[in-house]
Amino acid sequence: MEKQEILQVFKDTGALLEGHFLLTSGKHSSQYMQCAQVLQYPRIAGRFGAELARKFEYLQIETVIGPAMGGIIVAHEVARALGVKSIFAERQGGEMTLRRGFKLSAGEKVLVVEDVVTTGGSVKEVLNIVREAGAVPVGVGVIVDRSGGQADFGGLPFHSLVQVNIEAYEPDNCPLCAKGLPWEKPGSRESK
Repeated sequence: MEKQEILQVFKDTGALLEGHFLLTSGKHSSQYMQCAQVLQYPRIAGRFGAELARKFEYLQIETVIGPAMGGIIVAHEVARALGVKSIFAERQGGEMTLRRGFKLSAGEKVLVVEDVVTTGGSVKEVLNIVREAGAVPVGVGVIVDRSGGQADFGGLPFHSLVQVNIEAYEPDNCPLCAKGLPWEKPGSRESK
């Protein structure tokens, strides 16, 4: 799939939002890509998963893992395309962890996936979980890379379906805040 085709899917599904948003990273932005709006359609989720899986087929992956919430469906669809196991990590007490009986084995080759990467914080937390279990992270894949090419996962192969440059601001230097525009935190009811 080409970049313009992927972006058109985001537009057609109402997944490219305009406004004033508080990102998970703590930064603010005037645009937000709500992947859940795209991934609610199994045919699209499957297609995106297959496209992402193709970029990692050569790595002999045994398990695909993603952080909850955004990475759950992505991990499932990439794992389906690769014919391997899919699991997810989730927060408990503010810390990313494996729950629900999910386990990784020493030496197990693991691909970490996510819906959107801005700073890569959640992915890095999942990479730590993989390493702490003695498993081997072999790559990172995302649907949308909004890091501006700055995402760094310690030299692991990193692929996205689309890279977009959506400006993000520190809260104390946000022009939207300066205009007095209220922000919202997508995926929650929180706003200010």
